[in-house]
Amino acid sequence: MSQIIKYRFSILTLLVIILCMFFFTECINNEKDKTDSTVAAYYKAFAGAASCINCHTDIYNAHTNTAHFKTSGPATENNIRGSFKAGENTFDYNTGSKVAMEKRGDGFYQVAYINTIEKKSKRFDMVIGSGTKGQSYASWTGNFLFQLPITYFTSAAQWCNSPGYPNKIAFNRPITSRCLECHATYAEKMAAPETGPEAFDKGTVIMGVTCEKCHGPAAKHVAFQTQNPTSKIAKFIINPASFSRQQSLDQCALCHGGRLQKIKPSFEFTAGDKLADYFLIDSLSPDVNSIDVHGNQYGLLKASKCFLKSNTLTCNTCHDPHKNEKGNAAAFSQRCLSCHNDKHADAVLCKMTASLGKEINNNCINCHMPQQPSMAIAVMLQGADMPTPALMHTHLIKTYPEETKKILAFIKQH
Repeated sequence: MSQIIKYRFSILTLLVIILCMFFFTECINNEKDKTDSTVAAYYKAFAGAASCINCHTDIYNAHTNTAHFKTSGPATENNIRGSFKAGENTFDYNTGSKVAMEKRGDGFYQVAYINTIEKKSKRFDMVIGSGTKGQSYASWTGNFLFQLPITYFTSAAQWCNSPGYPNKIAFNRPITSRCLECHATYAEKMAAPETGPEAFDKGTVIMGVTCEKCHGPAAKHVAFQTQNPTSKIAKFIINPASFSRQQSLDQCALCHGGRLQKIKPSFEFTAGDKLADYFLIDSLSPDVNSIDVHGNQYGLLKASKCFLKSNTLTCNTCHDPHKNEKGNAAAFSQRCLSCHNDKHADAVLCKMTASLGKEINNNCINCHMPQQPSMAIAVMLQGADMPTPALMHTHLIKTYPEETKKILAFIKQH
């Protein structure tokens, strides 16, 4: 009798376990379905930059030449800056190991060799960086994105060890959603941060900082304007021209405001939102001399007298986000002179104009915002003992006597 009871109890226990497993599996599937539908619903809110061409042809064409638009993209032959030619395609670590950049049947690869024996290869899948200063590269492993060990450094025109990587071969640095938030328009995260490297839905990655980064997801806007071509009022779209000063600054500070600690998931901030609602903002004024010229242009600008004495100066006062004006010192100088001229009673005028004439006014930038080394973008070139920093224009606007001497000497010689 006891054996029968034990047998019935075992059967009952087994049935309970099977039922629990069934309901648990269904729960997981339902959660996955809900997640997938949420991803699909939000991703579908984006129309893609190409949808802007019909109505905004000139702006679109100009924007595709900007560093913002090119800050990430597919790793095609045209997009990768470095050479794959023999003799120009390797980085040696002086330990019998090297990484070679190779073109293979299905794409481009970084291939690790130790004592001439191939140990590992990873494909170039994504270009990160416009190439103005350099490019890093990312490779997919399943739904995980990793930075490749070798970067291209533009000023030296050569391959180098990726910034922050040890002086040895490594393929294990994960790319986070916060990285992509500044180098892409959108990417859907699939896994919670506490589970390790973040997984992304590959199909939702919108590369480059494109129109919808600043104007918001535009699918509704495109649909409305397509159906109502004569409407003169743009609907379902964000117009940054209507922003308050702080809204405009917050929009740029998302990526140019230093190391922000997020308190909400990446990509939830939308242009026009208050940055402090999404990130912890350090209210203490940092030592301006400790701010690197890369990544926290906002912090440097805020410490400048031009900013402090103005009620309207923002990043867009000097930068047209739709145009590539890199190297056009005269254009930026004219924006300086829109305030620093004799029509403004309290304006500070350039003291060099009287002795050197108006030609000095074509180069306010190199005197008052000179290029300085960035240790945030410092790379180890082949054979070097010390990192080589990229040079970038500082956004701390002030007088730099030594830089001014260089400019004056150059002008006198020419």
